[in-house]
Amino acid sequence: MEGSAAPQEFEVAIGSSISSPEAFGASFEPAPDGDSLVLGEGLGGDPAIAFRRTLGMFATGVTILTTRAGDQVYGMTANAFMSVSLRPPLVLVSVDRRARLCNMLHEGTRLGVNVLEAGQAALSDHFARRAIDGTPEPRFELVRDTPLVEGALAHLVARIVRSYWGGDHSLFLGQVEFARYGEGRPLLFHRGRYERLIDVPPVFSELPRELLDPILALGEERSYADGDAIMERGEVRAELMLVLDGTVRIERPGLSIERGPGTLIGEIEVLNPGGGRTADVHAVGRVRGVAVSRDALLTALEADPRAAIALIEVLASRFRETA
Repeated sequence: MEGSAAPQEFEVAIGSSISSPEAFGASFEPAPDGDSLVLGEGLGGDPAIAFRRTLGMFATGVTILTTRAGDQVYGMTANAFMSVSLRPPLVLVSVDRRARLCNMLHEGTRLGVNVLEAGQAALSDHFARRAIDGTPEPRFELVRDTPLVEGALAHLVARIVRSYWGGDHSLFLGQVEFARYGEGRPLLFHRGRYERLIDVPPVFSELPRELLDPILALGEERSYADGDAIMERGEVRAELMLVLDGTVRIERPGLSIERGPGTLIGEIEVLNPGGGRTADVHAVGRVRGVAVSRDALLTALEADPRAAIALIEVLASRFRETA
């Protein structure tokens, strides 16, 4: 998403006492021997490595878990985090028993859960002990006497209410006392590497004006009344449109955003006419725009090959972002 909004924060109401099975407590016995892991066809080698690679197929967000002892802040990177309950608000984290943080968490301890934003991979590496020279030191703010990482996409403060045996990990159930979130894209983790979401990737809007203007000059001007459908999801229509005046609402599952003058719509679809529209676009109030057909676009690219080369460079950069 472009831009940012003021973070939303709220105190989470604490409900009545939690009714749950008794936990194993903070002291764990050695893990019992289990049945040998059976590997699927074509998999071999160390079963533990195969198991880890299998789990790596499940894409997750990335969090930094934080707490403090005296004036010292402690933190670690973790993607084994999940929500458990809304009423009461509960979350669960899984921590390697060899980690220093594991020995610091017990019932009554407060834990910060910091959900990282797409640009915070270096911060994740810092707390995973993979930091490189020159990585800025993290900054914290205290909320309920708990350190929270500045700039994270979302923050939670949870009080540990139960701890459970989890093999070579310990499971900590936390009752959430504070929550806050802002706008942005999450940092993702999949198959042992960072990933990120690409939302409505710009293509033509990345072109220099001297290459884009001749393309737009071949379009035709259109006007729309409030609520008119400018583009509809699934329709096969190869057009690029520039919003000149007014506001448009772009909607697809899980996304609803409004954009104003200067917005380009249909940047991917005009290059892939058989794929169909991926979003609904409606006018909010009166809207005026310029629509460029695929045929007109191809004419402009043939007239100035520099624009075609620039488009290839932009698309190549999109591949690098997701590689």
